[in-house]
Amino acid sequence: MAALTELDASDLEEIKDLFRSVFTQPPWNDDWSDEEQLDEYLMDLMGARTPLVLGLVERDALVGVSIGSIRHWYEGTEYLIDELCIRTDRQGEGLGTEFLSLIEGHLLGLGLHTIYLTTDRDVPAYGFYKARGFKDLPKDVALFKTF
Repeated sequence: MAALTELDASDLEEIKDLFRSVFTQPPWNDDWSDEEQLDEYLMDLMGARTPLVLGLVERDALVGVSIGSIRHWYEGTEYLIDELCIRTDRQGEGLGTEFLSLIEGHLLGLGLHTIYLTTDRDVPAYGFYKARGFKDLPKDVALFKTF
């Protein structure tokens, strides 16, 4: 059985190893070969005003991580997940479902009742979240501009 633990900057190397091992593989295929860029990205996320970085630990090994922050919004306070992953070789074993359940219990203990996250529609994560009760926002759209 896995356990939930709060993580911080002292756990950065272990978080980086897990993050890189997941997101450089299909379906993401992200290029995180620039060590400095990866450090900056993760520290940006973990250095938010109200960070909440949670790890899923099994037999003293980090098997999942959720990097996010507590965000105050007019509809209430929520947990904004920037990145969530389970070790690639452990996906499909129910750890993601267990992790989300543990996160929800932790959030309830903090008085929070909402998780907000984004993902791509054409990756397995989208179906995973939908199957666990997450809903599309009918009016929201993600935009970007490269110049």
